[in-house]
Amino acid sequence: MIVTLTPNPSVDRAVTVGALRRGHVLRAASSRVDPGGKGVNVGRALTAMGVRPLVVVPSGGPEGTLFDTLLRADGIRAEVVPIAESMRMNVSVLEPDGTTTKLNEAGPELAPGEVASLVEATLEVAAPGVWIAGCGSLPPGVPTDLYATLVREAQARGARVAIDSSGAPFDAAVAAGPTLIKPNRVELSELTGRPLDTLGAVVDTARELVSTGIDCVAVSLGRDGAVLVTADSAVHATAVISDPVSTVGAGDCMLAGLLHGLDSGADLPSALGQGVRWGAAAVRLQGTAVPTPDHLIDIAVTISEDPELALPLDD
Repeated sequence: MIVTLTPNPSVDRAVTVGALRRGHVLRAASSRVDPGGKGVNVGRALTAMGVRPLVVVPSGGPEGTLFDTLLRADGIRAEVVPIAESMRMNVSVLEPDGTTTKLNEAGPELAPGEVASLVEATLEVAAPGVWIAGCGSLPPGVPTDLYATLVREAQARGARVAIDSSGAPFDAAVAAGPTLIKPNRVELSELTGRPLDTLGAVVDTARELVSTGIDCVAVSLGRDGAVLVTADSAVHATAVISDPVSTVGAGDCMLAGLLHGLDSGADLPSALGQGVRWGAAAVRLQGTAVPTPDHLIDIAVTISEDPELALPLDD
């Protein structure tokens, strides 16, 4: 079973324009609205692939009403914690070449009782073998150590914990020793304070984190795929997409595929390959749309258990 906690979900509106021109009135070629937030996207991707995750989220205000409606429309199994303030709405502007400009609101301020209810709802389903994924930013009012607390409490109940975040909340969670972390290359560089210009630099840095007690470090690398590092292995997987549309949510779909592979008992190369295939499929879709099995058919993934460490990474 896979459970996601998204403390700062959103209503995501994606607008496609011919070209983004600052200070001009632009006519949208198309638009779509989806329930958003990293853990919500993970849950949507799993659901679209026929899996039944549980998504734990706060929701409130007019945006929350729309958010709840969108969750139901997508068939998402959710535990919704009511909050007093309105949840946020994020806007992505998409251009034909795949360039994405994101405007993200900070989110509502959560009261201490609302935060406690979120954590309680998540820990209620923590049990041996369950994956708990803490995903995304924290809204105002949420303690920086929320994910670190989740790691300790969920693992004490026998659950496996994955964290996909950034900044101070991510730093604290990493120090608590989760089962898996999934930063992108920029987030890994910010976490460790070092440049990561080659695949080898990423692998070496990930191995140092594994030595602190983390079982797996999965790093998404954009066009260079992703790498999964454990104490005794490093696997690199790539997929070439020649017709990108939107990168929004692609890393979340990658995490969804990886967690589903691990939850299903797949070996590390197969699990990473599945994650990269799901993420690559998402890049071909508009906004935060998530792929279905039909979107995976023509995506070839290359997997290497002996990666080329000197490979320079694409900026």
